[in-house]
Amino acid sequence: MEKSKAPRKTQAGFTLVELAIVIVIIGVLAAFGVPRFRDSVERSKAAEAFNYLSAVRTAQERYHGLEGTYADAVSKLDVKLPAPKYFTPGTVTANGDSLEKGWKLTLTRTGASAGYGAYTVTYNEDGFDTVATDSTIADSEHEAINPIQKNTTTSSN
Repeated sequence: MEKSKAPRKTQAGFTLVELAIVIVIIGVLAAFGVPRFRDSVERSKAAEAFNYLSAVRTAQERYHGLEGTYADAVSKLDVKLPAPKYFTPGTVTANGDSLEKGWKLTLTRTGASAGYGAYTVTYNEDGFDTVATDSTIADSEHEAINPIQKNTTTSSN
């Protein structure tokens, strides 16, 4: 009596080496992608400060046209702005001798900022102030998250 040969079962699945290669590839992709994603998220949060301050600047120009001086508080302006979610607004101060000539307002980043610390964004009557020492988002350390980039100069009217 002959033994019948049973059909051989093939095993489906991945070998340990194949799985290890896939894990290494995913790790390499994550090493490049996560920091870029983190910077992109922080850049969108920094844009909140630029939008807020741009609206304040426009309202300040209208106020100056009517009153002959800039407002010393955002609440006096003809625009209702929601409080920034990721920034703490400072107070409006004179940029120079008096509020008749110019103003300055700084927003400071609150909470976790993707490892960039508590950076600040400063606007004045000319727009984004890259020269101000208190506008730290203009430095090279924050270039990756600055939504308008470091090489932007102050605009003039």
